[in-house]
Amino acid sequence: QVQVVESGGGLVQAGGSLRLSCTASGLTFDDYAMGWFRQAPGKEREGVACISSRGISRYYSDSVTGRFTISRDNAKNTLYLQMNSLKLEDTAMYYCAAGGSWYQCPSDKYNYWGQGTQVTVSS
Repeated sequence: QVQVVESGGGLVQAGGSLRLSCTASGLTFDDYAMGWFRQAPGKEREGVACISSRGISRYYSDSVTGRFTISRDNAKNTLYLQMNSLKLEDTAMYYCAAGGSWYQCPSDKYNYWGQGTQVTVSS
C-alpha cells in the first residue's frame, strides 16, 4: 500500500521561510517524478514545483521561481520544498504527489497523493 505523508507546514510571517518534507512508502521512490502542489480556498490546484525521478530536472511555477527550491533524497524516500521569502498569496494547503512527469507539473499524471500540510503566511 502506497503512503505519502507531508510535514513541515505551519504559520509564518511574510518574508519568512519554511521547509516542507514528504516521505513516500510502498513504492519504488526513485522510479517516480515527485511534485508539490497547492490549493487555496476557492482556487484551482496549482503545480508549484516538480522534480524528475533522479533529481536532475526541475520545474517551478512562475509564482514561486526564485523563492522555492525542490529537492529529493532517494536514499531516504523523501522529497523537500524549501520556501523562502514567503508571501501572503503562498497561503494554501500543500500536497506532495508521486507521478510520471515532472515537466510543467501535470497533476493528472500524478497517481499517489498525500493528505496535505497547511501553510499560512501572515502579515
